[in-house]
Amino acid sequence: QAELMESGGDAVQAGGSLRLSCAASEYRYVRYCMAWFRQSPGKERERVALVDVWDKTNYTDSVKDRFTISRDLAKETLYLQMNRLKPEDSGMYYCAASSGSNCAHFPYWGQGTQVTVSS
Repeated sequence: QAELMESGGDAVQAGGSLRLSCAASEYRYVRYCMAWFRQSPGKERERVALVDVWDKTNYTDSVKDRFTISRDLAKETLYLQMNRLKPEDSGMYYCAASSGSNCAHFPYWGQGTQVTVSS
């Protein structure tokens, strides 16, 4: 069973930056398809960014050109660099891992880290 531990969430002002980290318990989970999701009160959980096993990335439109997903295999860690933050970026951010190359299903989840962006 994968263990994923997010960190880096904080309260910042609009226009600021944060880097979220997701430490995996085992190397192989970081090599799988991984993603960042967020959930805000009253909204459905949405996938924010994804990196597949070939390191191809995908972003939801609202974060394109502001967020960057990356991973450090040696550190077994997934990152989300968030720049030019907006109040609508606020929410609980979760990292998730697939069980391989399938990016349609994420059975492994972290506990989440809170991001609050004030105007």
